[in-house]
Amino acid sequence: MLFSTPKPRSPRQWLLPLVAITTSLATHVAAAEIAPHELPSYHYGAPIRVECMNRSSETGEHVETPAHEIQWIPFPICEETKAPLEFNYGIETEQNCTIPMIDDPFFHLLEFYIHSDAPLTCRLPARPPPQVEIVGEKPHVTEYIPLVFALAGTLQLSHMHISTHMNVLLHSTPKHHLHKKDSGVLDSATAYSTSPLTHMEGSSTRRLVIGDPLPLQFSVRWFPTPELPRVEGKVEWQGMGGHIYASTVFYALVSFGAGVCVSSAWFFGSVLPQRLKGRSLGGATPLGYGVGVGNGWGYQPGKRAD
Repeated sequence: MLFSTPKPRSPRQWLLPLVAITTSLATHVAAAEIAPHELPSYHYGAPIRVECMNRSSETGEHVETPAHEIQWIPFPICEETKAPLEFNYGIETEQNCTIPMIDDPFFHLLEFYIHSDAPLTCRLPARPPPQVEIVGEKPHVTEYIPLVFALAGTLQLSHMHISTHMNVLLHSTPKHHLHKKDSGVLDSATAYSTSPLTHMEGSSTRRLVIGDPLPLQFSVRWFPTPELPRVEGKVEWQGMGGHIYASTVFYALVSFGAGVCVSSAWFFGSVLPQRLKGRSLGGATPLGYGVGVGNGWGYQPGKRAD
């Protein structure tokens, strides 16, 4: 026979291809779920923990793990929060972090930091950790952005002067939409001491010896893009939007008033006289004497009969 009647397939034979197709679709969906633009981002106000490179107090060299990787440790405990230093995404504030006591090893590390022999190198996670992990996929590797604290001061034989006030500038990656207090991803960051050469009383420069506390003051400012603002004044976190200041409102009101004055002067000085020229008000008012149309009192003048 040239043709034979095919045998009917069992339910199991139909089920196997369906399972294969379902597994393939699940794999593609899983790959799509971990696309870069769908990775988690920080919500406004989310805490971001600071961790720093562990260094030897004798040489200033970084310490490695048994796997020959750089060892990162949390920032020292702050007396105010009883926890390591952290910043909140998008929140601009004046933040204090007092290290209770400077022991001998940390004092020598401060000497390395101020001399710039070994910087105070820290890092921040660019994104928060994912809340969901896909079975069969490699776990997401956390990416970090560097945050170098440029501590400044002067060293003496028995003590040091260190500027305890630091500006902290943090940038987010730009976004296409405009939202105030928006979520986002960290792009870059830096921190530096201010007025390190001022040793006058009342300044932020402190004389420090072993055993003293180290009161650090951070002025934290956030920017919605990697670019710095081009205007003067206080910069506040407003997502991708602009900034409105009192001077802007003042100039807008002054411009509006000047426009009203110029328009009024042109209308009453030029337009209105031209429209009224050659027209009679007639009996519309007792003071308006028309030309050839009454005498302003509502009747036509004529000769009086003798």
